Amino acid sequence: MSGTVSRRKWLKNGAATAAGAAGLTVAVKIADRYGLIPPDCGGIWGPGVALTYASQRMLTSGHSMAREFNRSEISKVTPVSGWQPKTDEYQRMKKNGFKEWRLTIDGLVARPSSFSLEEIKRMPTRSQITHQACEEGWSFIAEWTGVPLSYMLNLVGISPKANYVAYFAFDKAWDSVDMPDALHPQTLLAYGMNGEDLLPDHGAPIRLRVPRQLGQKSKKYLWKMTVLDSLKNVGDGRGGIDPSEGYTWYMGI
Repeated sequence: MSGTVSRRKWLKNGAATAAGAAGLTVAVKIADRYGLIPPDCGGIWGPGVALTYASQRMLTSGHSMAREFNRSEISKVTPVSGWQPKTDEYQRMKKNGFKEWRLTIDGLVARPSSFSLEEIKRMPTRSQITHQACEEGWSFIAEWTGVPLSYMLNLVGISPKANYVAYFAFDKAWDSVDMPDALHPQTLLAYGMNGEDLLPDHGAPIRLRVPRQLGQKSKKYLWKMTVLDSLKNVGDGRGGIDPSEGYTWYMGI
């Protein structure tokens, strides 16, 4: 992704003209100039999707943080969305405490690597109490513990050409984030929740936590991450499984 776009430069180049249809077209062209076009920008809603994403990236370019809560605010009920994978591979690993599980990181990296759960748990950890907001309307607050994704990416040595990190799950779901969210200090590879190991229903052994986006982005049951310069040749090219189901790729809150 291109370098940080300042508020002054964005306004100077015409984003303020985006009030009408013609303005939207101009804004999208400007966004494209700075590499701020989301992978699902297409169809009738494309200009609006692009403008939303570009505007969010402009406003949060200074590594703005999602709100973190006090321990007393942790929810007593933590809803579960979706079912844990029923595949033989996942169920076998679950019975063995995920000792055989490994997370592969490849793509545009200097050192493609594969890590066990125990190796990840020995890395520098971060805990945060953040809000998990689902696009379906429910939410909860929980404490998440894990390794900052930025640490893992620095460990494998991401290329300067990297624009996205795609991540793949045992339940066949997949998604991606751009580098501003991948390198954000609150984005975690989470293996713990509320002081305990992550339960299977909540994504064991590892899930991604992206507090600055809706919960759909925090995919569970991960096994692989790939660093990419483009998402055009991954799946249908729209950045994840969700756009094909009617959701937008970028779910910033």
